[in-house]
Amino acid sequence: MPRLAQIKREELIKYLRALGFEGPYSGKKHQFMVKGLVRLRVPNPHHQDIGKELLARILRQAKISRDIWEKL
Repeated sequence: MPRLAQIKREELIKYLRALGFEGPYSGKKHQFMVKGLVRLRVPNPHHQDIGKELLARILRQAKISRDIWEKL
């Protein structure tokens, strides 16, 4: 069950796929994932984890509630 905390990029992609997103696909500067009409940019794979604040913004853009995220 993921918390709203730091997360590795690979784990984020795994959880987004579990929620029905496809990808990641190559974009101009960032990769992105798609679910229906929602196109979500995925941060570049740097050597750092994705922080709590950035994760919250990603989930808000993906229209994923905190309850749904924590039930994974």
